[in-house]
Amino acid sequence: MPSEAVFQIIDMNTENRSPEQFDIPLFLKNLPKLPGVYRFFDEGGKVLYVGKAVNLKRRVSGYFQKNDHSPRIALMVKQVHHIETTITRSEAEALILENNLIKALSPKYNILFRDDKSYPYLMLSGHQYPQMAYYRGTLKKPNQYFGPYPNSNAVRDSIQVLQKVFMLRTCEDSVFEHRDRPCLLYQIKRCTAPCVGHISEEDYRDSVRQAATFLNGKTDELTRTLQHKMQTAAANLQFEEAARYRDQIQALGIMQSNQFIDSKNPNNPNDIDLLALAVSDGIVCVHWVSIRGGRHVGDKSFFPDTKNDPEPNGQDYAEAFVAQHYLGKSKPDIIINNFPVPDALKEALEGEHGKQMQFVTKTIGERKVWLKMAEQNAQMAIAQRRLQQSNQQHRIDELAKILGMDSDGLNRLECFDISHTQGEATIASCVVYDEQNIQPSQYRRYNITTAKPGDDYAAMREVLTRRYGKMQEAEANGETRQMARCRID
Repeated sequence: MPSEAVFQIIDMNTENRSPEQFDIPLFLKNLPKLPGVYRFFDEGGKVLYVGKAVNLKRRVSGYFQKNDHSPRIALMVKQVHHIETTITRSEAEALILENNLIKALSPKYNILFRDDKSYPYLMLSGHQYPQMAYYRGTLKKPNQYFGPYPNSNAVRDSIQVLQKVFMLRTCEDSVFEHRDRPCLLYQIKRCTAPCVGHISEEDYRDSVRQAATFLNGKTDELTRTLQHKMQTAAANLQFEEAARYRDQIQALGIMQSNQFIDSKNPNNPNDIDLLALAVSDGIVCVHWVSIRGGRHVGDKSFFPDTKNDPEPNGQDYAEAFVAQHYLGKSKPDIIINNFPVPDALKEALEGEHGKQMQFVTKTIGERKVWLKMAEQNAQMAIAQRRLQQSNQQHRIDELAKILGMDSDGLNRLECFDISHTQGEATIASCVVYDEQNIQPSQYRRYNITTAKPGDDYAAMREVLTRRYGKMQEAEANGETRQMARCRID
């Protein structure tokens, strides 16, 4: 399957009916028995749900013919006003398109893993004297990339370790080109100062190759190479150089003691991801462990939004995580997980990866221990999440008492702050707390234009009037909102 799937988009509403005239039974009758993607819309034209199907007719019709839906889906079906479909060549292509649409549209009733930002990599640039750097973004040639890492700290920790052992430069190319003397990193033995010619290009590139060998997990091979160089230097009476190789070997030994050793492939370890699913009391967690070149570079717990799904099906959430986490992104050679991965999803992932991937659910030896640890971490993360939610609810209850309100009605908080520079350039900011979480996407800033410089009260009056005046206009236009009415004096 090509890396960029070609989709055939067909408007199934062939009579060009407006949404007000949409006839769902007639639409279902004319649906084809082909693979594709469907989108459910509410009366206002907002996307409620995006799904994929091997057989569009059977799948979409099932929503309106069955009564055994989960509470989340049953609530969604009641709101469906009209439907759109897109035909694809295969189920795998439908899955890729579905994933792209979910990320772009964030439908209310789809399973969404909120942390969808790109993950960081450690980069060795394609410069004549390669730079070692933290990188996040599109992977470009001829740079070398190692990762992805679960968080930025894991990358920076690796860079610090590699600086001690291989002494590669970390400065930007613009700084490198204009140096006329070594920087502090050279003085503390964290860089060989290629910027001023203190190391030859050949020797520097040799250090880069050694760092890449280490990052690929071939530590034993690298150690043997360094031992040979140490012995050669000592035989040639180059004792300072031999001592430097000795220090590198010792540092590698310390780092190797912290590595995961995979007995299935100890001399050429694969990139491996571990995925552990856990479900408890309506909370779903997928715990991701990243092993790169035999090194455990970090792990992270992911919690999808389950507020519309009181009885979540863990398998559905696990499949959604795999699709959202890997499609269109870097993939490991091996994924070890405690849940099955559908064949269509495997096909889509391997099509993008360009080679066969291993999906392992039955493990032995070290891998079984790793997966067990990941499962334990997932359960611990759920316990911590539950405690955090309990603490948050306690704070909401206490605040409701102070305000003389019912805590059930106090589910959204908007906090405002005024800032300025000596009375000038006054800015108001609004932070939103909703659904027991801070909502970064709803953060707003307002330029204050009518208040006198330094008058915070007038600035607050302006921002509140601007913000809640819009809500009053919405109510006047027939939109319903539950809000506390107050006078802004």
